[in-house]
Amino acid sequence: MTPRFDAIGLIVADMAASVAFYRRVGFAFPEGAENGPHAEAQLPGGLRLMLDTEEMVRSIVAGWQPPAGGGRHSLALLCDSPGEVDRVYEDLVSAGYEGGHKPWDAEWGQRYAVVHDPDGHGVDLFAPISAPSPSQ
Repeated sequence: MTPRFDAIGLIVADMAASVAFYRRVGFAFPEGAENGPHAEAQLPGGLRLMLDTEEMVRSIVAGWQPPAGGGRHSLALLCDSPGEVDRVYEDLVSAGYEGGHKPWDAEWGQRYAVVHDPDGHGVDLFAPISAPSPSQ
């Protein structure tokens, strides 16, 4: 058997704040997920997003500390249109989440924006600027 990609795991300081953020962008965490040390949301295509509290990680890895700095990874969320990139970014920033980069038309043909979740994980929002031609 070959190992297969199944889940993305993030370590979070505040489960309730993180679940609220990811629910706001459309992840379906079950009711009550904000109250535990581990939470999972099923993603389209069969993947899962798993959140674990820092305390949970310390119970497995004694002395674990969050890494200093950030920017080593991000989650990229495909939006339906360039307008949706703008709307989702504005909704999140208006709700108090930190904007990492305001929406812009990237040279690679996508409307792109970056917002940070409560722990500083980058969440990229993107959509093709124009529909691909039938030959693509």
